[in-house]
Amino acid sequence: MLLAIDCGNTNTVFSIWDGEAFIGTWRTSTEWQRTADQYYVWLSTLMKFQNIDVEITDMIISSTVPRVVFNLRVLADRYFNTRPIVVGKPDCLLPVGVRVDEGTQVGPDRLVNTVAGYDLYGGDLIMVDFGTATTFDVVDSDGAYIGGVIAPGVNLSLEALHNAAAALPHVDITKPQAVIGTNTVACMQSGVFWGYVGLVREICARIKAERARDMRVISTGGLAPLFQQTETLFDAFQDDLTMHGLTVIHRYNKENN
Repeated sequence: MLLAIDCGNTNTVFSIWDGEAFIGTWRTSTEWQRTADQYYVWLSTLMKFQNIDVEITDMIISSTVPRVVFNLRVLADRYFNTRPIVVGKPDCLLPVGVRVDEGTQVGPDRLVNTVAGYDLYGGDLIMVDFGTATTFDVVDSDGAYIGGVIAPGVNLSLEALHNAAAALPHVDITKPQAVIGTNTVACMQSGVFWGYVGLVREICARIKAERARDMRVISTGGLAPLFQQTETLFDAFQDDLTMHGLTVIHRYNKENN
């Protein structure tokens, strides 16, 4: 069984892949201080609670927080007796190319999303990921990652607005009833929601114009379903895009190492 781990800036997701489907998925906050022992107690308890009794034989990690990787490696070695594949490391092979400026470090999450998108939809894609940052990843016709755009995340923008203006409260992001808000919360929700709709639409339009071709737009990330409600921002939504990409990369490395 494969344990796939996606460690983002805010949350870390653990999923068990049996070769055909994910049989268990759990989420925890990302904390670099968490030890391998703590990870194992947490994970094994949840597996037992869901009556999942399997042997983990392989592990793959994608992490945007480098300090977390050490303890995840210890987890793999101490409790599962395996050496994990870590996306972004030299010994991790990718089934797609990367064409960016020399010396540029591309985030592992963006590489994994590119692999997943190409595997599911083919080339000429714009992958929009609503995470701590809102990222746009451009996939060429042959599946290569060729760059993208990074914008502040939705919740990050709301937090910055609250912190910079003492009179403005914390609000939950939701699709407002109307564009014109009649109270402070409604005004903030409208500004953030429709502001990000405009941001996504404009950036995707400019990417398509710059590439001079038709491109499909695929969304993922925690807030993607919220923005999926709008007219025609996206051609498809994939909830487990990153996890799917990890299984593809794992299979590719097993076949080519």
